[in-house]
Amino acid sequence: MKLLLDTHTFIWFVEDAPQLPPNVKILIENPLNEIFLSIVSLWEMAIKIQLKKLDINKSIEEIINLSNQNGFILLPILSEHIVRLSKLEFFHRDPFDRMIIAQGISENQTIVSKDIIFDKYKAKRIW
Repeated sequence: MKLLLDTHTFIWFVEDAPQLPPNVKILIENPLNEIFLSIVSLWEMAIKIQLKKLDINKSIEEIINLSNQNGFILLPILSEHIVRLSKLEFFHRDPFDRMIIAQGISENQTIVSKDIIFDKYKAKRIW
């Protein structure tokens, strides 16, 4: 299965946070699944770290290294993602989440997120 992690999912996974349900952790750790992390998530974390809106004791370099160490595939923003984004309705106002939704739909990936607003789109979501 191709899984695209939402930003909070990635953070909770690498932090081994109790907010991440055990069944979700098992899915992410399953070697049969391909795990993707959007460049948008790294962008979001970098901004929130600078603004002191993300309480994480890691630099963006350390976060990127954690992504690599876990074997996650970094998903770039492609032109077809922008086209898909431009056609999304405004159920969700967060620009980072909207791009993750567009990428998940475009790439036929299941988004791993607790955010139920994602369900208003034709995106596949687990959690």
